[in-house]
Amino acid sequence: MAITVSLVALFGLVLFFLLRSKTLGYGSAFIATMFGFYLASTGASKPMNDLTTAVVDALGNL
Repeated sequence: MAITVSLVALFGLVLFFLLRSKTLGYGSAFIATMFGFYLASTGASKPMNDLTTAVVDALGNL
């Protein structure tokens, strides 16, 4: 739960700066999509949470 709240804050901050700098590309679209999934907690958020958990665990094992 704590990692989800942190990721929402991180994605929100990154999205804010991307929108402010008027940078539009694949990276900003990905950040906006991830922010939307976490914020809305739709049915697709569980697979996104699982993916993010797997990535965080993999990074921790490096």
